[in-house]
Amino acid sequence: MMKRIAVFTSGGDAPGMNACVRAVVRTAVYHGIEVYGIMRGYSGMIKGEFVRLDSASVANTIQKGGTILKSARSQKFQTREGRQQAFDQLVNNGIEGLVAIGGNGTFTGASLFEEEFGIPTVGAPGTIDNDLYGTDYTIGYDTAVNTALEAIDKIRDTADSHDRCFFVEVMGRDSGYIAMPCAIGGGAEIVMIPETQMSTEAVVESLKSSWRRSKTSFIVVVAEGEEEGNAHTVAQRVKEAIPQLDTRVTIIGHIQRGGAPSAADRLLASQIGIAAVEGLLNGMHNVMAGIVDRKLVYTPFSDTINKKKLINQSFMRMVEILSV
Repeated sequence: MMKRIAVFTSGGDAPGMNACVRAVVRTAVYHGIEVYGIMRGYSGMIKGEFVRLDSASVANTIQKGGTILKSARSQKFQTREGRQQAFDQLVNNGIEGLVAIGGNGTFTGASLFEEEFGIPTVGAPGTIDNDLYGTDYTIGYDTAVNTALEAIDKIRDTADSHDRCFFVEVMGRDSGYIAMPCAIGGGAEIVMIPETQMSTEAVVESLKSSWRRSKTSFIVVVAEGEEEGNAHTVAQRVKEAIPQLDTRVTIIGHIQRGGAPSAADRLLASQIGIAAVEGLLNGMHNVMAGIVDRKLVYTPFSDTINKKKLINQSFMRMVEILSV
């Protein structure tokens, strides 16, 4: 039976991370285990920035965006020397298990760290990108989509008023998981995501076809990882092909990562936080806790890191049909 564990957040922040930290802390307290928070991810682990947490420490945090444990990227942790220092700090503080809240990079580091030093780790998927294999949804994804969608709704009003074509860039790294529901929910005419590799020429032809059907305003949602380029690049190429088109570019940016988490993200974060701690107590390690088909699953870090999470291709047909 573990007596002391630690929790940390790493990589980009995501709405719901605090709800997950809260769930981890209170589950540990429920099981009679001491729990510490590691400030600033792997960087704080190396420096020994540990804070004792209890139920009161995480009161009034479930509704807050960002992460109360802070987050940072650590170049030093990528070295054997840095990981040795992190291990020494954990040993000195009596830490027997870790809950890592983050994304692909976080779990890559955690997997290597456990292989080298044997500290059991269970991951919680905290990223707005929703690109992790082993869970239907990641913590922060629902909030990010709704934040972006709210912005697109407002952009649509201006596009319609001025007969313009807006190219709206959303986040998601190399995944179209944010872009696709935003395109469908926001009534976009076109969506460009890495998974489909739509060419600029295809965008031009689609816009010309819509123009011939007397459409005068357009929304083109572009995922930031789109292989044709970012929204500015695509918009410039389209403008060169259709000079008469009044184009504008909006990059929604980091507001997608902030703000109070949605009800769905608070629930998901709470479920996974509990599952992460109880997974550690049941002897699990080097796995990520997730929800697939409404059921709790534990997926090995190796699969989470290396396997590609596929997007539903039928969504592209939905965009095509609904944009007529």
